[in-house]
Amino acid sequence: MIKNPVWRTPLLMLLAVWGLVLVLYWPTASAMATIWWRSDTYAHGLVVPPAALWLMWRKRAQLATLAPKPTLLGLLCMLGAALLWLAGDLVSVNAVTQFAFMALIVSAVPTLLGWQVTRALLFPLLYLFLAVPVGDFMLPQLMEWTADFTVAALRLSGIPVYREGLQFIIPSGSWSVVEACSGIRYLVASFTVGCLFAYINYQSLRKRLMFVGVAILVPLLANWLRAYMIVMLGHFSGNTLATGVDHLVYGWVFFGVVITVMFMIGARWADRAPATPAVTHSTPRTAAGSVGTRWGVSALLALVVLTAPHALNWRLQGQVHQGEVQLQPVAAQAGWQGTPPPADWVPAYEAANAMSHAGWVSPAGERVGVHVAYYRAQNYQRKLVSSTNVLVQSKDDTWVQVSGGAASTQLGSEPLAVQRAELRAQGSVLNADLQRLVAWQFFWVDGRVTASPAKAKLWGAWQKLKGQGDDGAIVVLYTQARQGAAADAADAVLQTFVRDQGAALLTSLRATQSRQ
Repeated sequence: MIKNPVWRTPLLMLLAVWGLVLVLYWPTASAMATIWWRSDTYAHGLVVPPAALWLMWRKRAQLATLAPKPTLLGLLCMLGAALLWLAGDLVSVNAVTQFAFMALIVSAVPTLLGWQVTRALLFPLLYLFLAVPVGDFMLPQLMEWTADFTVAALRLSGIPVYREGLQFIIPSGSWSVVEACSGIRYLVASFTVGCLFAYINYQSLRKRLMFVGVAILVPLLANWLRAYMIVMLGHFSGNTLATGVDHLVYGWVFFGVVITVMFMIGARWADRAPATPAVTHSTPRTAAGSVGTRWGVSALLALVVLTAPHALNWRLQGQVHQGEVQLQPVAAQAGWQGTPPPADWVPAYEAANAMSHAGWVSPAGERVGVHVAYYRAQNYQRKLVSSTNVLVQSKDDTWVQVSGGAASTQLGSEPLAVQRAELRAQGSVLNADLQRLVAWQFFWVDGRVTASPAKAKLWGAWQKLKGQGDDGAIVVLYTQARQGAAADAADAVLQTFVRDQGAALLTSLRATQSRQ
């Protein structure tokens, strides 16, 4: 233990501030721990805090030679983290609030112990951020890369492949790349352990960065090879191997072998640890009479910083509309008339306050479906922008999303970018009779429209800060598409609908917001 008496008061103050952060921000900490416990991808979060504390404990001899000193700049960092938490909580973004929670824990160290101590503990403090369960945003790209590699490797192996989106067919059967095939679990686990391994075994920053880079590339390559080998096992075994539970077992066994080899090779270039300095009991470098006052003032200011966001948030929550949502009808324009929706598909949006799903037909017989999901009094279980709000869930037995992208249109006099996706009914990708849809999606927030989830979040926070509530909606327009038809034929139908009915749709949303 650190026996230098100069450390007693600041350490007690630091523990008190950490305890206060945990109490005041308990819902955030609890939500993060729940993800650790329930998610295989982020289970590493259970060991990151103990590992960081152990790394700090290893520094106790060096810390004993330092004199802690509170800093104002550290307090400003705490203020920034507290405001970040407030912004994230206003729009119910777990990743932001949980990152801000860890930032509060970390910034309390320079606030109460100073930058000299913070530099000595820099890696253990930064390592704490790896406990934040973030990474799902990488899933689409990782799945795309896995499919690209697997299909390319199969073709190089002489096996013909027909691919559509994340699904592909080979002579022995059909396969699809889902979330479990993305490799996100391998990547997160390898990066977390790789950072720790590099810090402990290397003294050179160059070596550490190189090994961390390897810890990122190896799981990606390992996952691509795993996917390819599983398809090959299924192909040559007549789909009796690697198609059930053993699919995942083979994957983890292969990953375990690869990572073990990576660490064994990395250990060959390990640096000799520097000699641990002897613990000295030097005379305190800070006047004893000023110790209590200085850290007492720092802790009091930290208390103000930590509680201020909660006070402001409580006031803003009182301005959120709580009334029942009654979606107002959309007036027919330019000869469009109501009709049953053109398909039995419904977007997988969760916990909306109100939803409507309607069909429209033009004078020329073109049919368009309109789905509106309206949100009010949002929280972490019910929110406009969420990773669970998708057009098609990955385990949907009826529909599958085969591609995604963007499109542009004109809403009134303003240009509008939308998220574009192509959907197909489940079945063989070679079946030309399967029903296909082209869907456009955008958000309506603070009286404006955008295709960007990030903008929707920012506009929602600004709307709430203005005291105008948090009402918002997701709008999806879709129409039938035919395989082999012109790629822009379905888009032209949706363009016409937006031109004719877009203004009436926005008027309906504004009328819904005004009825509180």
